[in-house]
Amino acid sequence: MSIKKQKFIRLTLTYIILAIVAVMIIYPILWIVGSSLNPGDSLSGSSIIPKNATFSHYKELFDLDKSQYLLWYWNTLKICFFTMVLAVFMIALMGYSFSRYRFKGRKYSLMTFLILQMIPNFAALIAIYVLALETHLIDKHIGLILFYVGGLLPMNTWLAKGYFDTIPKELDESARMDGAGHFRIFWQIILPLAKPILAVIALFSFISPFTDFIIAGVLLRSEDKYTLAVGLYQLVAKQFGNEFTTFAAGAVLIAIPISILFLSLQKYLISGLTAGGTKG
Repeated sequence: MSIKKQKFIRLTLTYIILAIVAVMIIYPILWIVGSSLNPGDSLSGSSIIPKNATFSHYKELFDLDKSQYLLWYWNTLKICFFTMVLAVFMIALMGYSFSRYRFKGRKYSLMTFLILQMIPNFAALIAIYVLALETHLIDKHIGLILFYVGGLLPMNTWLAKGYFDTIPKELDESARMDGAGHFRIFWQIILPLAKPILAVIALFSFISPFTDFIIAGVLLRSEDKYTLAVGLYQLVAKQFGNEFTTFAAGAVLIAIPISILFLSLQKYLISGLTAGGTKG
């Protein structure tokens, strides 16, 4: 078999695999969008292109007299934003500390983080509930934010540390020779170079509360405190709950802030490799 023919076969197989993966990803998205436009409450007759498309379900979500969807949306955005800010701040400091400094307990702390990451959140659900109960954080957003940030620390600290390890330490030494302190080195030199990993951590930290139902469902009690995941679940889980098409419409709108954040951070995923390494 000639080299040209081998390349053609490999290229053909690659495109076939990519096409299959694309269909597996795109079809559910198109189906949920089509379901949200389908008249009625049932999904049994839903299709990608509904015959009598309607935006009535979206209008119902924004009707304050019929739905608390906007309140749930606001609650979720607030929790996601503060979770992202706190997580990125703490992970950046911890990752830098573990990468640049040697202190007592450093090795065991990293191993503890690794072990904690192996335990899923739902496995510690009873412990989380008891802790929230003892600290009076039941039905409070601050409790959710703290638990989310705590859950994000172990694995993301490892990611940040690994990235900081790739940044040459000579930059730190040069800055110290010029009289820069620890915080100035971290803020003006290391952080600009770490924009790609910080963007990834920010994206993960923002998405995590959006997609969580278990912890939010256990800790939140009041309907006006619900996040989107808990609130939308109530549409189909409560007695006589059959608002599946409204659920689909609410699920579609969840993708908007995540998409906006991804597009906003996309440039940082490929930048920062040369920024911050020069003297001001």
